[in-house]
Amino acid sequence: MIPRYSRPEMVAIWSPETKFRIWFEIEAHACDALAKAGVIPERAAQIIWEKAGSATFDVARIDEIERETRHDVIAFLTHLAEIVGPEARFVHQGMTSSDVLDTCLAVQLSRAADILLADLDALLAALKRRAFEHKDTITIGRSHGIHAEPTTFGLKLAQAHAEFERCKCRLEAARADIATCAISGAVGTFANIDPAIEAHVADAMGLTAEPISTQVIPRDRHAMFFATLGVIASSVERLAVEVRHLQRTEVLEAEEYFAPGQKGSSAMPHKRNPVLTENLTGLARMVRGYVTPALENVALWHERDISHSSVERMIGPDATITLDFALHRLTGVIDKLVVYPEAMEANLHRFRGLIHSQRVLLALTQAGVSREDAYRLVQRNAMKVWEQGKDFLDELLADDDVRAHLSEDEIRARFDLGYHTKHVDTIFTRVFGES
Repeated sequence: MIPRYSRPEMVAIWSPETKFRIWFEIEAHACDALAKAGVIPERAAQIIWEKAGSATFDVARIDEIERETRHDVIAFLTHLAEIVGPEARFVHQGMTSSDVLDTCLAVQLSRAADILLADLDALLAALKRRAFEHKDTITIGRSHGIHAEPTTFGLKLAQAHAEFERCKCRLEAARADIATCAISGAVGTFANIDPAIEAHVADAMGLTAEPISTQVIPRDRHAMFFATLGVIASSVERLAVEVRHLQRTEVLEAEEYFAPGQKGSSAMPHKRNPVLTENLTGLARMVRGYVTPALENVALWHERDISHSSVERMIGPDATITLDFALHRLTGVIDKLVVYPEAMEANLHRFRGLIHSQRVLLALTQAGVSREDAYRLVQRNAMKVWEQGKDFLDELLADDDVRAHLSEDEIRARFDLGYHTKHVDTIFTRVFGES
């Protein structure tokens, strides 16, 4: 991923230095278990840690060896032997390359998930704070982009909070699913290495043992992990699109914070564009784009092939780095979001009471009018507001057919905004629990 959309902590997980350090730890922990089992000398396992435990692996040297061997794990093992000396012959006993590669990827994805979970916690905290801040800020709800009925801005943010809580639960499950270790040797039979070695490495690396591997860890685990990232990205986009719509000039109920000295356009000095949330929409597309390759990685030939390898070298870093950046950016947007309650109120009344049409419809049905006739009566007055700029309440009060069933007080009572917010506390309790 390009530096523009990268944060250092996540990038570090995918660096060659980190990868080779994890490879070493897998091999060294396996040697510890092999020594305990009497397969290799205990002193050899100690020397491997002593000589390479704090060593800095030479990435350029490993790359140089790989250019000759055309095999990344062999290149690493060759370089490790240069550091360790004769005892290196005991490294990789009974193991195959996938044992190292797949277990390493499990560690990297688990660590990446931990960062993403922390990102989600930060976003959830920002959403909760702003939701309570605007719990009672009345605004218009929209369906199809058209005014529907009143809601509150706090409810909009509470909805997003509930959605990202679900995202967090899914990611926790995906993290648990991906955190498996395979040290089972060629075609996964443990013919040349005891399952106890795998159990030891798994425990040392913070993983669980893969119940059955076929030389590779089954890729349905990875597919679910990346699919989960794709769903989270879609939730990021959903909230970003909401902000973008609310910032439109004709709406302007909320907008991204515009910093001193910030410029919106090279041509038009007046512009304040929703550049952050537009960027989030684009980043979400990228994260979702990594899902299909992960799904296609599931179907490998027989016990293994490496068609998945090139895919994962790209989507592992790119998907996690991109989503980490996106979640952090979205948290900043919500934290500093500028909200305009006055504009919300003005927009609420822009169409002169139309938003109360359902309440009038229901009142007529409760007064004995058929639903079809009630709908016709309400709609014919509503259309005068749309087409002639009339006031909805005035038209209803002047309609003899409506007045035949509802008094003036009964009609006016249906224009009470408070009616629409009476269950806000109930919804907040459902989302956030008892305060």
